[in-house]
Amino acid sequence: MGYLEVSSLSKNYGPTPVFRDINFQMQQGEFITLLGPSGCGKSTLLRCIAGLTPFDSGRIAVGGEDIGHAPPQQRGIGMVFQSYALFPNMTVFENTAFGLKMQGVSASERSTRVSDILKLVELQAHTDKYVHQLSGGQRQRVALARALVVRPRILLLDEPFSALDARIRKSLQEEVRRIQLQLNLTTIFVTHDQEEAMILSDRIFLMDGGKIVQDGSAEAVYTRPNSCVAARFMGNYNLLDAAQAKTLFGMDIRRQLAIRPESIDVRAAGSEGSPARIVRHQLLGNVIRYQVEAAGVTLLVDVLNRSAASLLPDGASIALQFSPEEFQEVA
Repeated sequence: MGYLEVSSLSKNYGPTPVFRDINFQMQQGEFITLLGPSGCGKSTLLRCIAGLTPFDSGRIAVGGEDIGHAPPQQRGIGMVFQSYALFPNMTVFENTAFGLKMQGVSASERSTRVSDILKLVELQAHTDKYVHQLSGGQRQRVALARALVVRPRILLLDEPFSALDARIRKSLQEEVRRIQLQLNLTTIFVTHDQEEAMILSDRIFLMDGGKIVQDGSAEAVYTRPNSCVAARFMGNYNLLDAAQAKTLFGMDIRRQLAIRPESIDVRAAGSEGSPARIVRHQLLGNVIRYQVEAAGVTLLVDVLNRSAASLLPDGASIALQFSPEEFQEVA
């Protein structure tokens, strides 16, 4: 039995299915990420759990209690939106205290709990500021504080960092994970960013076309994709068909062969391995991505950018060494 149980959940908009037959369980204190492309149903699923969007069939239970038809304010769920949804005419303190005020919590207790939560998200110095006086990262912290101060049983986060720049996004990722672990808070996070999902999650539920197509730890989902869909979304996997696998490795396969770009070693021309030629390269900061051609097959190869002197020019001849134990056959 899980702390949160979602069973046979389905949602349609008219004749169009958004998701169908969604089933999963979460343990208390677990951090799950719903990962997938836009339109796969992940945000709608989150809103159904929160009670903001009705579903057509299925069951949602927390601690064994069916909450699927309870109003949002009775579910014990906090939600942080991508748009922050803060009140511009209220201060940081007032925005944070809003949910408590709606619950009828006394002014003295509101003051104590808001002060405590603002310290937790490191906004205690901004209590009296209005929304327009805050940075994007600070606004997102207010939204998080407002969700946490009501002491939710479950925290839902709907792409909360997508509008922020990379540096602030990384900082807030670390803060959210720290707070979640500190409070042992059961959390569902929605994103389309693979790196973000792998940094934050205990488990990843990869969604596509209204279904959970794979779930598991970040390491398992990334290194052992169970389908071409998973391989394409989780990384820049090389997907080889049967003819290409036969040409390069003499392998007979029935499906497709997935090979991670970073699992291929680049050696000097004439070394043991498959002869290849660099077609072009991309500098991705700490990684150099080479597009290479070997036996008429085009591959992506990722190499750590150790120094400027190690960069290989386009057109250079090289040898490739493969690790067959890293190969994954997928449908």
